[in-house]
Amino acid sequence: MKVASSITEFADLRDELETPSPRPTLAFVPTMGALHDGHISLIDLARSLADTVIVSIFVNPLQFGPGEDYARYPRPLEDDLEACRRHGVDVVLVPTVADLYPAGRQVSVNAGQLGTVFEGAARPGHLDGMLTVVLKLFNLVRPDIAILGQKDAQQLACIRRMVADLNVGVDVVGAPIVREFDGLALSSRNRYLTPPERTSALALSAAVRAAREQDTPEKAYLAAYDVLERAESDPLFALGYLALVQPTTFVEVTDDHVGPALMVVAATVGTTRLIDNVELTFTGRELDD
Repeated sequence: MKVASSITEFADLRDELETPSPRPTLAFVPTMGALHDGHISLIDLARSLADTVIVSIFVNPLQFGPGEDYARYPRPLEDDLEACRRHGVDVVLVPTVADLYPAGRQVSVNAGQLGTVFEGAARPGHLDGMLTVVLKLFNLVRPDIAILGQKDAQQLACIRRMVADLNVGVDVVGAPIVREFDGLALSSRNRYLTPPERTSALALSAAVRAAREQDTPEKAYLAAYDVLERAESDPLFALGYLALVQPTTFVEVTDDHVGPALMVVAATVGTTRLIDNVELTFTGRELDD
Protein backbone atom coordinates (compact mmCIF):
# COMPACT_ATOMS: atom_id res chain seq x y z
CA MET A 1 0.00 0.00 0.00
CA LYS A 2 1.22 3.48 -0.88
CA VAL A 3 0.41 6.64 1.06
CA ALA A 4 0.41 10.09 -0.56
CA SER A 5 0.47 13.07 1.79
CA SER A 6 0.25 15.72 -0.93
CA ILE A 7 -1.56 16.26 -4.21
CA THR A 8 1.75 16.29 -6.09
CA GLU A 9 2.83 12.98 -4.60
CA PHE A 10 -0.57 11.47 -5.34
CA ALA A 11 -0.52 12.68 -8.95
CA ASP A 12 2.63 10.66 -9.59
CA LEU A 13 1.06 7.54 -8.06
CA ARG A 14 -2.16 8.08 -10.01
CA ASP A 15 -0.25 8.38 -13.30
CA GLU A 16 1.39 5.02 -12.65
CA LEU A 17 -2.07 3.42 -12.70
CA GLU A 18 -2.54 4.41 -16.34
CA THR A 19 0.44 2.42 -17.61
CA PRO A 20 -0.81 -1.20 -17.49
CA SER A 21 -2.79 -2.38 -20.49
CA PRO A 22 -5.67 -2.77 -20.24
CA ARG A 23 -6.02 0.01 -17.66
CA PRO A 24 -7.29 -1.35 -14.32
CA THR A 25 -10.70 -0.28 -13.05
CA LEU A 26 -10.43 2.07 -10.11
CA ALA A 27 -12.77 2.35 -7.12
CA PHE A 28 -12.59 5.30 -4.73
CA VAL A 29 -13.77 5.55 -1.11
CA PRO A 30 -13.70 9.13 0.22
CA THR A 31 -13.61 9.31 4.04
CA MET A 32 -12.89 11.67 6.90
CA GLY A 33 -10.94 8.95 8.70
CA ALA A 34 -11.68 7.50 12.14
CA LEU A 35 -12.49 4.36 10.18
CA HIS A 36 -15.00 1.90 11.62
CA ASP A 37 -16.68 -1.25 10.30
CA GLY A 38 -19.00 0.85 8.14
CA HIS A 39 -16.02 2.32 6.29
CA ILE A 40 -14.44 -1.12 6.06
CA SER A 41 -17.60 -2.44 4.38
CA LEU A 42 -17.18 0.29 1.74
CA ILE A 43 -13.55 -0.66 1.20
CA ASP A 44 -14.42 -4.36 0.93
CA LEU A 45 -17.17 -3.56 -1.59
CA ALA A 46 -14.72 -1.44 -3.59
CA ARG A 47 -12.22 -4.29 -3.52
CA SER A 48 -14.88 -6.64 -4.97
CA LEU A 49 -15.83 -4.23 -7.78
CA ALA A 50 -12.49 -2.93 -9.07
CA ASP A 51 -8.87 -3.83 -9.69
CA THR A 52 -7.49 -0.88 -7.72
CA VAL A 53 -8.83 0.76 -4.57
CA ILE A 54 -8.00 4.30 -3.46
CA VAL A 55 -9.11 5.73 -0.13
CA SER A 56 -8.88 9.38 0.89
CA ILE A 57 -8.65 10.54 4.51
CA PHE A 58 -9.42 14.22 4.92
CA VAL A 59 -11.34 16.05 7.66
CA ASN A 60 -12.94 18.71 5.50
CA PRO A 61 -13.26 22.09 7.26
CA LEU A 62 -15.78 23.36 4.69
CA GLN A 63 -18.47 21.00 5.94
CA PHE A 64 -18.22 22.02 9.60
CA GLY A 65 -20.13 25.06 10.81
CA PRO A 66 -19.26 27.45 13.66
CA GLY A 67 -19.35 25.64 16.99
CA GLU A 68 -19.27 22.18 15.39
CA ASP A 69 -16.67 19.53 16.17
CA TYR A 70 -14.00 20.17 13.54
CA ALA A 71 -11.22 20.71 16.08
CA ARG A 72 -12.03 17.59 18.11
CA TYR A 73 -13.06 15.32 15.24
CA PRO A 74 -11.10 12.06 15.75
CA ARG A 75 -7.96 11.71 13.64
CA PRO A 76 -6.38 8.31 14.43
CA LEU A 77 -4.32 8.28 11.23
CA GLU A 78 -1.99 5.40 12.02
CA ASP A 79 -4.89 3.16 13.00
CA ASP A 80 -6.72 4.16 9.81
CA LEU A 81 -3.73 3.36 7.63
CA GLU A 82 -3.33 -0.03 9.26
CA ALA A 83 -7.02 -0.79 8.63
CA CYS A 84 -6.61 0.18 4.97
CA ARG A 85 -3.54 -2.01 4.69
CA ARG A 86 -5.34 -5.02 6.19
CA HIS A 87 -8.22 -4.66 3.72
CA GLY A 88 -6.18 -4.43 0.54
CA VAL A 89 -6.26 -0.71 -0.24
CA ASP A 90 -3.72 0.17 -2.92
CA VAL A 91 -3.31 3.91 -2.38
CA VAL A 92 -4.32 6.24 0.48
CA LEU A 93 -4.49 9.97 -0.17
CA VAL A 94 -4.03 12.10 2.97
CA PRO A 95 -3.95 15.71 1.74
CA THR A 96 -3.56 18.80 3.89
CA VAL A 97 -6.06 21.64 4.12
CA ALA A 98 -3.57 24.00 2.45
CA ASP A 99 -3.08 21.48 -0.36
CA LEU A 100 -6.78 21.17 -1.17
CA TYR A 101 -7.74 24.80 -0.44
CA PRO A 102 -5.04 27.17 -1.68
CA ALA A 103 -5.08 30.77 -0.57
CA GLY A 104 -7.47 32.94 -2.56
CA ARG A 105 -9.86 30.12 -3.43
CA GLN A 106 -13.17 31.55 -4.68
CA VAL A 107 -15.07 28.82 -6.53
CA SER A 108 -17.14 26.19 -4.75
CA VAL A 109 -20.08 23.87 -5.43
CA ASN A 110 -23.64 24.82 -4.51
CA ALA A 111 -25.95 21.93 -3.63
CA GLY A 112 -29.04 23.76 -4.90
CA GLN A 113 -32.47 23.16 -3.40
CA LEU A 114 -31.41 19.75 -2.09
CA GLY A 115 -28.84 21.50 0.07
CA THR A 116 -31.36 23.74 1.83
CA VAL A 117 -33.52 21.14 3.61
CA PHE A 118 -32.98 18.79 6.54
CA GLU A 119 -29.19 18.49 7.00
CA GLY A 120 -28.75 21.53 4.77
CA ALA A 121 -31.13 23.59 6.92
CA ALA A 122 -29.73 22.33 10.21
CA ARG A 123 -26.11 22.82 9.13
CA PRO A 124 -25.99 25.72 6.63
CA GLY A 125 -23.18 25.31 4.11
CA HIS A 126 -22.48 21.73 5.15
CA LEU A 127 -23.61 20.09 1.92
CA ASP A 128 -21.98 22.77 -0.24
CA GLY A 129 -18.69 22.14 1.54
CA MET A 130 -19.08 18.39 1.19
CA LEU A 131 -19.77 18.61 -2.55
CA THR A 132 -16.84 20.96 -3.07
CA VAL A 133 -14.33 18.55 -1.58
CA VAL A 134 -15.91 15.51 -3.25
CA LEU A 135 -15.70 17.14 -6.68
CA LYS A 136 -12.06 18.09 -6.04
CA LEU A 137 -11.28 14.53 -4.99
CA PHE A 138 -13.11 13.08 -8.00
CA ASN A 139 -11.03 15.34 -10.26
CA LEU A 140 -7.80 14.24 -8.57
CA VAL A 141 -8.54 10.51 -8.32
CA ARG A 142 -10.50 10.12 -11.59
CA PRO A 143 -12.21 6.91 -10.42
CA ASP A 144 -14.51 4.66 -12.38
CA ILE A 145 -16.57 3.93 -9.27
CA ALA A 146 -17.11 5.85 -6.03
CA ILE A 147 -18.42 3.96 -3.00
CA LEU A 148 -20.36 5.90 -0.35
CA GLY A 149 -22.50 4.86 2.59
CA GLN A 150 -26.28 5.13 2.62
CA LYS A 151 -26.27 6.31 6.24
CA ASP A 152 -25.52 9.82 4.96
CA ALA A 153 -28.49 9.58 2.61
CA GLN A 154 -28.85 13.27 1.80
CA GLN A 155 -25.13 13.53 1.15
CA LEU A 156 -25.35 10.57 -1.22
CA ALA A 157 -28.34 12.13 -3.03
CA CYS A 158 -26.43 15.42 -3.41
CA ILE A 159 -23.39 13.65 -4.85
CA ARG A 160 -25.53 11.77 -7.35
CA ARG A 161 -27.24 15.03 -8.37
CA MET A 162 -23.86 16.75 -8.80
CA VAL A 163 -22.49 13.87 -10.88
CA ALA A 164 -25.54 14.01 -13.15
CA ASP A 165 -25.70 17.81 -13.42
CA LEU A 166 -21.98 18.38 -13.99
CA ASN A 167 -21.37 15.32 -16.21
CA VAL A 168 -18.86 13.78 -13.85
CA GLY A 169 -17.93 10.39 -15.26
CA VAL A 170 -18.18 8.41 -12.04
CA ASP A 171 -20.52 5.55 -11.16
CA VAL A 172 -21.73 6.34 -7.62
CA VAL A 173 -22.55 3.22 -5.59
CA GLY A 174 -24.43 3.46 -2.30
CA ALA A 175 -23.56 0.80 0.28
CA PRO A 176 -25.98 -0.38 2.99
CA ILE A 177 -25.92 1.03 6.52
CA VAL A 178 -23.81 -1.00 8.95
CA ARG A 179 -25.12 -1.12 12.50
CA GLU A 180 -23.59 -1.94 15.86
CA PHE A 181 -24.78 -4.89 17.94
CA ASP A 182 -27.52 -2.79 19.54
CA GLY A 183 -28.80 -1.31 16.26
CA LEU A 184 -27.08 2.07 16.41
CA ALA A 185 -25.91 3.12 12.94
CA LEU A 186 -22.12 3.15 12.84
CA SER A 187 -20.63 6.64 12.91
CA SER A 188 -17.24 8.07 13.82
CA ARG A 189 -19.13 10.35 16.22
CA ASN A 190 -20.48 7.42 18.25
CA ARG A 191 -17.24 7.49 20.23
CA TYR A 192 -18.32 10.83 21.71
CA LEU A 193 -21.30 9.21 23.46
CA THR A 194 -21.25 8.46 27.18
CA PRO A 195 -23.00 5.22 28.25
CA PRO A 196 -26.25 7.05 29.18
CA GLU A 197 -26.14 9.02 25.91
CA ARG A 198 -25.65 5.83 23.93
CA THR A 199 -28.75 4.35 25.52
CA SER A 200 -30.70 7.48 24.53
CA ALA A 201 -29.30 7.38 21.00
CA LEU A 202 -30.89 3.98 20.38
CA ALA A 203 -34.21 5.78 19.87
CA LEU A 204 -33.09 6.67 16.33
CA SER A 205 -32.66 3.08 15.20
CA ALA A 206 -35.77 2.04 17.14
CA ALA A 207 -37.77 4.68 15.29
CA VAL A 208 -36.72 3.59 11.80
CA ARG A 209 -37.24 -0.04 12.78
CA ALA A 210 -40.79 0.77 13.90
CA ALA A 211 -41.45 2.56 10.61
CA ARG A 212 -40.23 -0.41 8.59
CA GLU A 213 -43.01 -2.57 10.04
CA GLN A 214 -45.81 -0.32 8.70
CA ASP A 215 -47.59 -0.42 5.34
CA THR A 216 -48.62 3.21 4.75
CA PRO A 217 -46.70 6.51 5.00
CA GLU A 218 -49.00 7.80 7.73
CA LYS A 219 -48.59 4.67 9.87
CA ALA A 220 -44.82 4.65 9.33
CA TYR A 221 -44.46 8.27 10.39
CA LEU A 222 -46.70 7.86 13.46
CA ALA A 223 -44.90 4.70 14.57
CA ALA A 224 -41.51 6.38 14.35
CA TYR A 225 -42.74 9.58 15.97
CA ASP A 226 -44.21 7.63 18.89
CA VAL A 227 -40.75 6.20 19.64
CA LEU A 228 -39.08 9.60 19.37
CA GLU A 229 -41.73 11.41 21.39
CA ARG A 230 -41.07 9.03 24.28
CA ALA A 231 -37.32 9.51 23.81
CA GLU A 232 -37.68 13.27 24.20
CA SER A 233 -38.68 12.79 27.84
CA ASP A 234 -34.97 12.16 28.36
CA PRO A 235 -33.15 15.51 28.72
CA LEU A 236 -30.19 14.00 26.86
CA PHE A 237 -32.24 13.59 23.66
CA ALA A 238 -33.36 16.44 21.38
CA LEU A 239 -35.11 15.56 18.12
CA GLY A 240 -33.89 17.51 15.10
CA TYR A 241 -36.29 16.25 12.44
CA LEU A 242 -38.29 13.24 11.32
CA ALA A 243 -39.64 13.03 7.78
CA LEU A 244 -40.64 10.72 4.96
CA VAL A 245 -39.13 11.95 1.72
CA GLN A 246 -38.68 11.10 -1.93
CA PRO A 247 -35.20 9.47 -2.02
CA THR A 248 -33.63 11.57 -4.79
CA THR A 249 -35.16 15.00 -4.16
CA PHE A 250 -35.85 14.90 -0.40
CA VAL A 251 -39.29 16.41 -1.03
CA GLU A 252 -41.66 15.14 1.65
CA VAL A 253 -44.15 12.53 0.47
CA THR A 254 -47.90 12.63 1.08
CA ASP A 255 -49.91 10.22 3.23
CA ASP A 256 -51.19 8.46 0.08
CA HIS A 257 -47.73 8.11 -1.49
CA VAL A 258 -47.09 4.88 -3.40
CA GLY A 259 -43.61 3.67 -4.24
CA PRO A 260 -40.17 4.14 -2.67
CA ALA A 261 -39.62 6.57 0.17
CA LEU A 262 -36.89 7.32 2.67
CA MET A 263 -37.49 7.97 6.34
CA VAL A 264 -34.83 10.36 7.67
CA VAL A 265 -34.25 11.29 11.30
CA ALA A 266 -31.73 13.43 13.15
CA ALA A 267 -31.24 14.14 16.84
CA THR A 268 -28.73 15.66 19.19
CA VAL A 269 -27.82 13.32 22.03
CA GLY A 270 -25.88 15.15 24.70
CA THR A 271 -23.71 17.30 22.45
CA THR A 272 -23.47 14.79 19.59
CA ARG A 273 -25.52 15.08 16.41
CA LEU A 274 -26.59 11.74 14.95
CA ILE A 275 -28.59 10.75 11.88
CA ASP A 276 -30.27 7.60 10.62
CA ASN A 277 -32.61 6.52 7.82
CA VAL A 278 -34.44 3.59 6.35
CA GLU A 279 -35.64 2.81 2.82
CA LEU A 280 -39.34 2.00 2.58
CA THR A 281 -41.66 0.98 -0.25
CA PHE A 282 -45.41 1.57 -0.09
CA THR A 283 -47.69 -0.43 -2.36
CA GLY A 284 -50.96 1.35 -1.63
CA ARG A 285 -52.40 -1.86 -0.17
CA GLU A 286 -52.76 -2.27 3.56
CA LEU A 287 -51.46 -5.49 5.04
CA ASP A 288 -53.88 -7.95 6.60
CA ASP A 289 -53.97 -7.92 10.38
